[in-house]
Amino acid sequence: MDEADEAACTFCEIAADGSAGHRVFEDATAVAFLDARPLFPGHVLVVPRRHAETLTDLAADEVGPFFARVQRIAGAVERGMGAAGSFVAANNRVSQSVPHFHVHVVPRNRKDGLRGFFWPRGRYASDEEAARVAARVRAALESGPGDAGPVP
Repeated sequence: MDEADEAACTFCEIAADGSAGHRVFEDATAVAFLDARPLFPGHVLVVPRRHAETLTDLAADEVGPFFARVQRIAGAVERGMGAAGSFVAANNRVSQSVPHFHVHVVPRNRKDGLRGFFWPRGRYASDEEAARVAARVRAALESGPGDAGPVP
């Protein structure tokens, strides 16, 4: 991403104090602010301060410190909102409304109306299919970064 694209990134603007955002945390690693369209009050987005479009765009040495902030924010959201727990999730490219990596931290309580995941779940057609999929992921791990493509 070049400087012009980064300057147009909503989350980069918030991180740089150039745009409105109800901040709950910030340091050199991450900025956390209320989601403008929350699932529940207290729904926070945690973004890396440095622009990274996806999780795989974060440098390896940034991942641990970033997720340490996510962990801290999750605890604060639960305590601050009196929640029984939290839902912590991130989209990676698909369904990313802003092309800047971000983690949703949503306060949760039993019977709050959310049911499981937000997408349909299924099963593998067979143990053989599951074994083929697992083999593809293992092979991709061994070969390093990159796109393994769709599962045949």
